Amino acid sequence: MRTLIIAVLATLFTANTTLAADPSCEAKAAEKKLAGAAKASFVKKCEKDAKASSAAAGCELKATEKKLAGAAKNSFMKKCEKEAKAGG
Repeated sequence: MRTLIIAVLATLFTANTTLAADPSCEAKAAEKKLAGAAKASFVKKCEKDAKASSAAAGCELKATEKKLAGAAKNSFMKKCEKEAKAGG
C-alpha cells in the first residue's frame, strides 16, 4: 500500500512538472527575445527536454522504490525512460 501511495505521488509530481514546463519555456523564449519560427522551435525543444527530465526523475524514484543498484538499476532506467518517451 505504501508503495502504491508513493507511486501515485510520484506520478502527480511528474505530471505537475510537465504541465509547468510550458510557461517556463515561454518565459525563457521571451528572455531570449525569440519570435516566429525560432521561438516555436525553441519552445518545442525546451518542452521536450523538460518532459525527458521529469520522466528520468520518475524512473529514478521507481528504481529507488525497487531498491535497485548497479547494472540492474541502469537496465531498469534505460527501459523506463524508453517507455516514457514512447508513451508521450
